Amino acid sequence: GDSDLRRLLRDGQFDPALLARARRLIDRIVAGGITKYNLAENRPRIPWPPARRRLLVPGQVEDDLSVRLGGGLVRGNIDLLARVRAANPDAFIVYKPHPDVVAGRRNGAVGAAALRRYADRVVRGGSIAALCGEIDELHTLTSLSGFEALLRGVSVTVYGRPFYAGWGLTRDIAPDGGIWHRGRVLSLEELAAGA
Repeated sequence: GDSDLRRLLRDGQFDPALLARARRLIDRIVAGGITKYNLAENRPRIPWPPARRRLLVPGQVEDDLSVRLGGGLVRGNIDLLARVRAANPDAFIVYKPHPDVVAGRRNGAVGAAALRRYADRVVRGGSIAALCGEIDELHTLTSLSGFEALLRGVSVTVYGRPFYAGWGLTRDIAPDGGIWHRGRVLSLEELAAGA
């Protein structure tokens, strides 16, 4: 069904004062390094090759409702990594497992063989906010990290259907490999105001 948030984003009118307030909020979030997981800002030292696009794939908790209901045909972290690698064979892909998975509290671990096959590097520390300053693109299923990357001006490709996708701000991959959209284009400020 349709959520209140989706209805607001689809039908809402955002006046200039609200959009200015949303812009100030975005600027404060970015300047403060605020992220869903307020992990240490220390950036992992990643040996980025100079001539390759830098992609970050954040892992997710696989039994989370957003993954189960919004992930479409993508079935978990390995499947997502495989799709990202197939679509970007020459990119330098960094995979960041979900903190709850790293801690052993939730499902979604990716085996070492799959990591070697699909990712060039795995980072477990640092925050998404810190990494956004180093990457060209973030590829995700439904993770809120995609929204955080948008706020920081990073190009985001989405393989599921999180609230922030489909409004013209992200590259949205449909299950058949095509592009899908929600029928309305929003500015980043409109998206932030609605969210």
